[in-house]
Amino acid sequence: MSETPQVTRPLRTPLHGFHVERGARLVTFAGYEMPVQYPTGILTEHLHTRVAAGLFDVSHMGQIAMYPLSGRLEDAARALETLVPVDVIGISEGRQRYALFTNAIGGILDDLIVANHGDHLLLIVNAACKAADLAHLLRHVGETCKIDPLPDRALIALQGPLAEAALVRLAPPIRTMRFMDVRTLQILGATCEVSRSGYTGEDGFEISIAADRVDALAHALCEDNSMMPIGLGARDSLRLEAGLCLYGSDLGPETTPVMASLEWAIQNVRRAGGSRAGGFPGAEVILRQLVDGAPRRRVGLKVEDRVPVRGSAKLYPDEISESSIGIVTSGGFGPTVQAPIAMGYIDKALVTTGTRIFGEVRGKRVALRVCDLPFVPHRYKRNRN
Repeated sequence: MSETPQVTRPLRTPLHGFHVERGARLVTFAGYEMPVQYPTGILTEHLHTRVAAGLFDVSHMGQIAMYPLSGRLEDAARALETLVPVDVIGISEGRQRYALFTNAIGGILDDLIVANHGDHLLLIVNAACKAADLAHLLRHVGETCKIDPLPDRALIALQGPLAEAALVRLAPPIRTMRFMDVRTLQILGATCEVSRSGYTGEDGFEISIAADRVDALAHALCEDNSMMPIGLGARDSLRLEAGLCLYGSDLGPETTPVMASLEWAIQNVRRAGGSRAGGFPGAEVILRQLVDGAPRRRVGLKVEDRVPVRGSAKLYPDEISESSIGIVTSGGFGPTVQAPIAMGYIDKALVTTGTRIFGEVRGKRVALRVCDLPFVPHRYKRNRN
């Protein structure tokens, strides 16, 4: 008698009912059933976020708390610095920083956010990597830190120029927060970890809240006329216009931070000559590339025609050469800029802004120009006024 094959059903976030109620089209993403768009459509959702406010369900992301067994937060920060090339010790209480898990060849295992909450560090990691990240932390720093995954926490993001106005009526203290601040606040009677950050290039917030309280919060936020629920489709086009990387597309285990144009994430204290230089996986490769450069670099690409050039399209120096000089990693139509845009990796000799190259689309060569990132200026709130 043969066994019946087991069908793995996608997981659901605590806001699944909220999405269904609003007519979302659901797809499987990183093992979760997620809204790709609502009846208004991706274009409307994208443009609405740029001018008003969007509500994103990002509860599929991983949330991991790190507690120092010694009771000294610096010990947890020092332990994490053995896995990332950033200055974790220097993150002040109430602040957070972008970081990268690296491997022995300097490649990126995941990109993440690290927040200092006083007695512990809170890590927000990518959904597809969270099991591997947890194992990585337990294996390498589990003897000095309590590694506490938080599966009972939901995560939502509010993004757009009216996000503050929509949230401030429920949480007045957020008005004085600036970009990359974090605070523990009471919202609708629930304890929330709030950061002023996001993945669209707009001002906004991310809110970690108990899973059984997030539905009430989402409904309360959507009572504001400026707030619209936004799906994965617009989330992707918004982050592309903002020049932000997607792990698995623009970043991976063979991509170094220097190749990815993420040198800004590596503070001087961790670089050659710094007081805590090196000491992280792949340090020799990364520190050398910080000085000498990487063989390829991530760049922005503007398409000269109206033809979108998608991820995995090969790039060439001209219309006839058979030797590829790079590859597109993210591409599509930018609703705000009203043109096809892309990001990709090209040989370092060609990264000068304005360089003309060609991408292959359905067997034809399409002209592109190397351009500066982002495509749409970031509008983060960097002061407390």
